[in-house]
Amino acid sequence: MAIKNNYISVAYKLYVKEGENDKEELVEECSIEHPFMFISKLNAVLEPFEDELDPLKEGDKFDFVIPCDKAYGQFDEQLMFDVPKVNFMQNGKFDSTHIYEGNIIPLQGEDGSRFNGVVIEVKDDAVTIDLNHPRAGQDLHFVGTVVTHREATNEEVTQMITALSGGCGGCGNCGGGCSGCGDEGGCESGCGGCVQ
Repeated sequence: MAIKNNYISVAYKLYVKEGENDKEELVEECSIEHPFMFISKLNAVLEPFEDELDPLKEGDKFDFVIPCDKAYGQFDEQLMFDVPKVNFMQNGKFDSTHIYEGNIIPLQGEDGSRFNGVVIEVKDDAVTIDLNHPRAGQDLHFVGTVVTHREATNEEVTQMITALSGGCGGCGNCGGGCSGCGDEGGCESGCGGCVQ
């Protein structure tokens, strides 16, 4: 039996609890005009997110929480590193254009694997990099509406696979979160009008 991939787009608001109080803060929003889109069964989004949305139909409302342990895990202090400043030199000068506090930078491991890190601090001789996901340690509260829910076409599946493997698959003109043209997939990729 063949796997059925669904094309799903949603308008949603993402809330997280910040700090010690129980008050939730809106951290991301995707509108109906620029919904977040993904293809199911391709591991493009968090599994609990897909599990909640895949059974729904167009027009259905949703309101669910993904605990941090099932989202991006707990914040891990061991994923904070001081990297010698010399590693960020270009033409004999420190690359202050890209290496500044708060910026997300692409990195490559010794094995060739690629990942993103956040610049936490630029010191005299080193740069502190955080490899935790920006939502690590946070429960994710999604509230929204299913905009589109239908079987995906072969072309859409192919484009998504291309995007997830490092290509872009038409991302520049997607009109909705291309999930894979940048970050971990989803609105954070910056490809679809979702605001953080």
